Amino acid sequence: MRSCQIVMGPAGTGKSTYCKNMHEFCAASGRLTYVVNLDPAAESFDYPVAFDIRDLISLEDVMEELGYGPNGGLVYCMEYLIQNLDWLQDLLLEYSDDDYFIFDCPGQIELYSHLPVMKHLCTALQEWSFSICGVYLIDSLFISDPSKFISGILCSLSAMVQLELPHVNVLTKCDLVDEQELEKYLDPSSGYLLETLTNATTNKWQPLSRAVCNVINDYSMVAFVPMNITDEESIEMVLHHIDHAINYGEDVEPKEPKDDMADE
Repeated sequence: MRSCQIVMGPAGTGKSTYCKNMHEFCAASGRLTYVVNLDPAAESFDYPVAFDIRDLISLEDVMEELGYGPNGGLVYCMEYLIQNLDWLQDLLLEYSDDDYFIFDCPGQIELYSHLPVMKHLCTALQEWSFSICGVYLIDSLFISDPSKFISGILCSLSAMVQLELPHVNVLTKCDLVDEQELEKYLDPSSGYLLETLTNATTNKWQPLSRAVCNVINDYSMVAFVPMNITDEESIEMVLHHIDHAINYGEDVEPKEPKDDMADE
């Protein structure tokens, strides 16, 4: 079974940087990976692109020809992809069953929260025998603003519910924040988040803050893995969580021993 990561998250959270560093780390450790651009608004890449949605449709063309704005145009592009999934399937068929893919996706939140586009894509990939892990990125700088962090958590939870995939949440840009402060936010179900958010809101909004935090606490569905791109062990830990989520490598057949080893 082929494996892939669906890399999601709001704009500016470092999805393309994540793909670059994950691709380089996998290459250095002997795992061949292919990065696929599914962002029709992308302009340049720091990683080798296996294939690119812009060869099918681009945001620039949609805005120019149909007069759509950036948001509507991006949604149109992704819906067009779903209507032409044979284009994607034909490209994927050129690769072997053991190849590993990383899909760099757009930063349009509604694609993962309530529009069915990404759900249809994931369903198609599963029908094509892909084992998928959803990787949702949140900027670790959000910890400086509890309300932003809560918003990021809820968006991640929405994507988890919508896509119904094995899921790993990653805090990016961890090299830019204090490590001890970061540790307090890796498990949002702890009481620290409720206390911090309550202290940061006025009395009027504190009941709402408590209610939101209690939802997160009660279900304990959201936790984060920190990723520091300057630390190989950090990248390795993220990949380990992803591999564990999809049982990567467990279906690999053991190799037969060589004849000379058998004689021994």
